[in-house]
Amino acid sequence: MEPIKEIYRPEPEYRTITIKTSDGLTIQGKVNLATKQRLSDLFIKNATSFIVMIDVFFKGLQGKTLFINKDHIVWVEPEDK
Repeated sequence: MEPIKEIYRPEPEYRTITIKTSDGLTIQGKVNLATKQRLSDLFIKNATSFIVMIDVFFKGLQGKTLFINKDHIVWVEPEDK
């Protein structure tokens, strides 16, 4: 019997951002930059149409997870480190 191979999973590296959507919502939450990519790469180089935000705060809700279509994002502001 072969030994079980461990799968490498990088530790998540979360970055807090605020986004403004085309319908006027302002949403704050965290995105995962686990591959040590730049925040801008998540929006420009990533081929998926959606970003996943966790610990989201908007419209009085807190701690939610949202999938946001990148076509509806007007601007993104990273939180200062």
